[in-house]
Amino acid sequence: MADAYADLTVIRRLLNETKTWAFVGLGDNPDREVHTQARLLQERGKRIIPVHPDGRTVLNEQGFASLADIPATEGPIDVVGVYRRAEYAGAVVDEAIAAGAKAVWLPLEVIDEAAAKRAQEAGLDVVMDRCPAVEWALRRN
Repeated sequence: MADAYADLTVIRRLLNETKTWAFVGLGDNPDREVHTQARLLQERGKRIIPVHPDGRTVLNEQGFASLADIPATEGPIDVVGVYRRAEYAGAVVDEAIAAGAKAVWLPLEVIDEAAAKRAQEAGLDVVMDRCPAVEWALRRN
């Protein structure tokens, strides 16, 4: 079950030690949950990279149409936040693996056990069915 992808050590490491988060699904609509989560992590010192088909600048960060479009000059991607419906999560996880991300974070109700397993087998840390804001509040220290 998804609880297998809620290891407190991994959650703490991703919140405390990572620098760059690519948020797949982050467009310029401030009413979307992905926007709230990206802003929260940005306010806590994380660099965010918006990934949305329109490639717009969001939260003063240049956006890209896909993970594959993020140039190497942007530096390594520590975490890919998968803010797409569960039926699309597997494809995003596969893109994260191909892009060389170190971890994927699937938020509440975005559950794809097979994709999570593929990510772990590829050496990525995986958090699934957890909210970064809640985990930050509960487990930051």
